[in-house]
Amino acid sequence: MREIDPGAQHAGQYANTFSAEENQQFTVQFAEITQLMADEMAAGALPTDVEVQELIRRHYDFCLTFWTPTRDAYVSLALSYVLPSPYRDAYEAVATGLGKFHYDAIVAWANENLD
Repeated sequence: MREIDPGAQHAGQYANTFSAEENQQFTVQFAEITQLMADEMAAGALPTDVEVQELIRRHYDFCLTFWTPTRDAYVSLALSYVLPSPYRDAYEAVATGLGKFHYDAIVAWANENLD
């Protein structure tokens, strides 16, 4: 499995004041969420299934480490998972269709949980 570095694509947009150890922990956390999403997709889950939505809550909580996205900002981030971008490429390297699956799950979660 190819690891996705959650801060690599937009590293210049925030000041990374985390230690190397913390950054490594973030990479591990993000990879775990990503792999669990891929597993759910492979098992035939829908983006709106309870288990998938719980993973999105974990993803959102993970994002809170770095910023507090509004509904629109969170959906915009998810859009980068389907449009040509390093994020989409990274998700597609884990599993074909994972970027779109993750996007659909985020849209459903954000519409239900964020203003």
